[in-house]
Amino acid sequence: MSSRHFDVVVLGGGSVGEVVAPAVARAGRSVAIVEVLRVGGECPYVSCMPSKAMLYAAHLRRAAAGARWLGIGADAPAAGAAYAAATARRDVIAEHRDDRAAAARLQEDGVTILRGGGRITGAGVLTVGGTSIDWTDLVIATGSAPVIPEIPGLGSIDAWTSDQALSSADRFARLAIIGGGPVGCELADVYASFDSHVTIVQQALRLVPREEPSVGDELARLFQQRGIAVRVSTRIEAAARTAHGVELNLSNGDALVVDRVLIASGRKPRTDVGLECIGVEPGPRGIEIDETCRVRGQEHVWAGGDVTGVAPFTHTASYHGRVIAANLNGTRTVADHRALPRCVFTEPPIACVGETTASAKRKGMDVIVATTQLAATARSQTDAALDGHLTLIADRQRGFLLGAAAIGARADEWIGEAVVAIRAEIPLEVMADVVHPFPSFSEVYEPALRELLSQAQTPGSAGRRRRD
Repeated sequence: MSSRHFDVVVLGGGSVGEVVAPAVARAGRSVAIVEVLRVGGECPYVSCMPSKAMLYAAHLRRAAAGARWLGIGADAPAAGAAYAAATARRDVIAEHRDDRAAAARLQEDGVTILRGGGRITGAGVLTVGGTSIDWTDLVIATGSAPVIPEIPGLGSIDAWTSDQALSSADRFARLAIIGGGPVGCELADVYASFDSHVTIVQQALRLVPREEPSVGDELARLFQQRGIAVRVSTRIEAAARTAHGVELNLSNGDALVVDRVLIASGRKPRTDVGLECIGVEPGPRGIEIDETCRVRGQEHVWAGGDVTGVAPFTHTASYHGRVIAANLNGTRTVADHRALPRCVFTEPPIACVGETTASAKRKGMDVIVATTQLAATARSQTDAALDGHLTLIADRQRGFLLGAAAIGARADEWIGEAVVAIRAEIPLEVMADVVHPFPSFSEVYEPALRELLSQAQTPGSAGRRRRD
């Protein structure tokens, strides 16, 4: 078996690797990325970019119907033609799932691309195909894989995951989506906008159950208004193909017949890469890392992105990549996970950051909460976007924001104010004194902040302490 040595090897070519590898290579160290599928990971090809392209197309189709209602636009195109155009544009944005351009960019920076499934075989060693690779530092960035629920008959009905849904041009009249998390909700929004009859089957009590309950409940209400069936607290007991389509037997005794089943029941870290050979045992959420993104108990092994189980989003992976690259290049840098935004890009979008009310209370924090309806803003009136709200969670004694949960028009954009406030620990008195442009959706912060300030134990004292 031939052997090669690199100063740094990144196991996985997604967002972490795309940040770490060129930064370390430009610093003069030899770097290799090991990737079994596509350089760039899933986000550009079968996840974030194609899904957002389809959501934008869905928005345009609904907007065309709205323009017709206002008498300022033509009829919306037929669903089939509109969907075909949307998938064609989606594939251009996803570079037709071709990673050659991404690989070339890394190679221009001096990064070696090794194609194949890498596996750790000992301290400082991994194998890729028939090649043994020696490394001084290893970055594990293998991402995550879809969770396939154990449902009798599911394996025989040709079910999709989001990868297939975002690669295919097929559209179905009747679609069942297993799972009401971010992926399931976004794809429900897409298909319903192109006239598919969509049913979400969610085992949990509500949609997006890890967020503030009010945002999931509001999304379910709005989905149902648009004809999306939402079955919460419901399990699929069995699946079978029949002459009329795919039949799903539900836990409440109902039978649901659809043309296609889409599995969106969560993801799990890809940790089966030989970690046992270096004495690493993943935790229940994934590979455990310290504040520098170093794998616990290891001096020269790092991990970032979905494989760590920390806020599994592309922006988290890129952030971890920056932290790891800085540490590898000799600048000690720590990751702060308190203010990583979490968005669901439905219509309207959900955007959250920091603690929920429940998680803050579990940590023993003295919590105060305030909510403002989006309809309280003038912009909601001008844009006919009355649905939604903002909930802010703060620490009563310290006078700082702990979390925010929003649903409403462009919430994914105006959540940034809460992200900065939590990350920088901006006092409530300062936030409540901020002037927002009129008319804008960001004015939704003002009533909630004033309410929080009135509830704080010593309003203004935290801000004075920080300025002294």
